[in-house]
Amino acid sequence: MRSSVRATYGQRVREWPLLARADELELWRRGVAGVVRGWGASPSAVELVRLGVTELLSNVLRHVDDHACCLVLSALGDTVLVQVLDRSAVLPEIGEAPDWEAQSGRGLWMLREMADGFGSELLDGTTYKKVVWFRCNLVER
Repeated sequence: MRSSVRATYGQRVREWPLLARADELELWRRGVAGVVRGWGASPSAVELVRLGVTELLSNVLRHVDDHACCLVLSALGDTVLVQVLDRSAVLPEIGEAPDWEAQSGRGLWMLREMADGFGSELLDGTTYKKVVWFRCNLVER
C-alpha cells in the first residue's frame, strides 16, 4: 500500500491511485485506519473512516465499469476528508430514506447520516470524472 504524501499549510495528505478489487477492501480498511490513527483519530473516527472507505470503493466496484480510481485522505486540524475519485460521470443518487427491504442501496445513505459532511461532484480536466467524499472529526467533541 504505497502512497504519495503531500503536506501544505499544516494539511496532511495521503493519496493512492488503485484498482478497486473486492479482495483488497480489507487491506484498504486497515491502511486508512493506520493513517488516521497516526493523525490522532478517536476510535469512532477510525471506524467511520474504515466504513466509509469500504462503501466508496464498493460503489466503484458495483457502479463503475473502469475500476481504476484514487483514494485520498486529507487532514487539516481535527478534520479528515476522505475522497474517492473515479472514471464515471454518473453521480450517486441517495434518497431521503433507504428501502430497508432492498438487497442494497443503504450504504451511502448511512454514510451521509453518520459523517459530518458528504457529497459528490463532477470533475473537469482530469483523468477522473467524479469525486465522492465525506468528512468527519478526528477527535470526539
